[in-house]
Amino acid sequence: MTWLITGGAGYIGAHVVHALRAAGERAVVYDDLSTGVAARVPSGVELVVGSTLDRALLDRTLAAHAITGIVHLAAKKQVGESVEQPLRYYRENVEGLRVLLEAVTAAGVHSFVFSSSAAVYGMPSTAREGGLVTEDTPCVPMSPYGETKLAGEWLVRATGRATGLRTASLRYFNVAGAASPELADTGVLNIVPMVFERLTAGEAPRIFGDDYATPDGTCVRDYIHVADLAEAHVAAAQRLAGAAAGTDLTLNIGRGVGVSVREMIDLINEETGYDRAPLVTPRRPGDPDQVVASADRIATELGWTAKRDVREMVRSAWAGWTASSTAVRK
Repeated sequence: MTWLITGGAGYIGAHVVHALRAAGERAVVYDDLSTGVAARVPSGVELVVGSTLDRALLDRTLAAHAITGIVHLAAKKQVGESVEQPLRYYRENVEGLRVLLEAVTAAGVHSFVFSSSAAVYGMPSTAREGGLVTEDTPCVPMSPYGETKLAGEWLVRATGRATGLRTASLRYFNVAGAASPELADTGVLNIVPMVFERLTAGEAPRIFGDDYATPDGTCVRDYIHVADLAEAHVAAAQRLAGAAAGTDLTLNIGRGVGVSVREMIDLINEETGYDRAPLVTPRRPGDPDQVVASADRIATELGWTAKRDVREMVRSAWAGWTASSTAVRK
C-alpha cells in the first residue's frame, strides 16, 4: 500500500507518517505548511506542498505516486476560531474534503481514513450524566468546527456507499504528548503547549471558565497520547486495506478516562517543576462541560487500546518543548 497523508507535516500527521513507515507502509505527505513543519517529514518520504482545494495538483500527486489509500488529516481545528470564521472552516474542512474525494474516486483509490473529532458530539446527555460517549451517541456539535467534522463524516460515508470506497472516520478526543522531541507540538492551540507557553513566560496558566457542571467546575476531557493515536491510524489503515468494498467504520479514539483542566494544569506544574496557580478567565464559546470516550468499539474492531497515560503525555510533551529553540526557559 502507498498512503497519501494530507496534513502529514503537522503535529498529528507527522506521528502518523512515522507510525505507518514503522509498520512497513509507504507514505507520501501532502501539506500546505500553513501549520505543518517540513522538517517533521522523515527522510525518504516525499513532501508535496499544496492545498486540498487544488484538484489539479491532487490528480497529479495521486497518479505520480500510485496512491492506493488516503489518511486525511488536513483541516483547520480551533473551536473558538471556527465560531469567529465559520466560512473559512467550511471552505477548508468541507469543500477541501469534497475536492479530495472527487480526486480520490477518479483515481481509483480504494481506502480512506478520515480524521474526525469528538467535537461532533457537542454536549451529549450521557456526558452530563457522567457516562461515556459511544459512537452511537447522538451528534449535536456546538461549534462550526464540530459541524464541519460531522459533515465530513457524512460526505465520506456517502462517497463510500456510492463508489465502494472503504472508509473509516476516527473521532479523536484530546491529543497530547510526543513520540520524540522533534515531533512535539510546536503550535500553541492545545491545552498542554498553551500551559507550557504561559509558564515559561512567567505567567499564570489560564482556565477558561470554572463554573461547568463537573466535580471541580472546569471542563473534563479524555486525553490520548499522540503515539497511541498514530498507532490507531495504522490499525485502521491496515484493516481497510484488507476489507470488502464499501466497508465503513466510525470509531472513537480515547482512553475512557476523564481529566479536568485543573487536574491537567496541576500535573503540568508537577512535571515541569513550576508552581503557578491558574488564572480563571471567562468561558470560550463552544466548549462542552465533559466529553469522555467509550473506546470499546475500536478495541473490538481493530484490537487497539491506548497504552500511555496522562503523565507520559505531559512528560514527553515537555521534553519536546524544552528542546525547541523557541521555548523560553525559566
